[in-house]
Amino acid sequence: MQVVSISSLKGGVGKTSVTLGLASAALAAGIPTLVVDLDPHADATTGLGVTAAGKPGIGEMLKNSRRAQLGDSVVPSGWVANVRRSGNYGPEHRPVLDVAMGSAFSGIYDRPEVGRRDLRRLATLLSRVSGYGLVLIDCPPSLNGLTRMAWTASNRVLLVAEPALFSVAGTERTMRALELFRREFAPNLAPAAIIANRVRSGSNEHTFRLAEMKQMFGGLLLSPTIAEQANWQQIQGAAHSVHHWPGESAKQAARTFDSLLTNVVETRSARSRVIRRAG
Repeated sequence: MQVVSISSLKGGVGKTSVTLGLASAALAAGIPTLVVDLDPHADATTGLGVTAAGKPGIGEMLKNSRRAQLGDSVVPSGWVANVRRSGNYGPEHRPVLDVAMGSAFSGIYDRPEVGRRDLRRLATLLSRVSGYGLVLIDCPPSLNGLTRMAWTASNRVLLVAEPALFSVAGTERTMRALELFRREFAPNLAPAAIIANRVRSGSNEHTFRLAEMKQMFGGLLLSPTIAEQANWQQIQGAAHSVHHWPGESAKQAARTFDSLLTNVVETRSARSRVIRRAG
């Protein structure tokens, strides 16, 4: 089971949109996936079409991490029903996309200082789940306790950035912070990869910043980049998977996330090759 955190230091760069896009690609690929909505705003939960059914959110489970059974409290994404109606899966396949629901209660851990015991809470919960090939953790846009809790539980971190000055600078700071965190708390965590989001092909500024990012981060900058999409808000507002949204722009976005997922869900040896190229 590969556990991937999707993070950003700066809000508004489309971190949750990237999480949803990767979840959509995983569902289309038939990878049993769990999305952990660690952001207290719970936008990923909303975008995944989840209807609370009297089950606890992730915040309540973190508080009782020693006893809580995460697998008993997850709920299926509303997207799964759309996939079943599409008829793309045969009777031998059961699409799985579950959600550990976001909760405002989790905000009690989103503070600058958390102890080692608190850092292990999410890892403890995930250690008792099975049946998933991929876990995607949507982190808050900060480097506080919840994000570091996610990093502790993860095999890999994806940093989402726009090709703009402040976002690129924030990503560089986050890379340094993550490296320090990895050395002290998570030595098995792979070096972070970076996804460039909301890229406008006709923008000279974006072209310049992308070139800057390639020079700064080398092979850790994943390909392809994600183009800005005008109807993304409509897709999310409908709580719909991009892979099952009509129109050519949605199809192109789906292909982009398919390619990114292939780069995210990769073998340890492939990660090592990227790291060597970046060095």
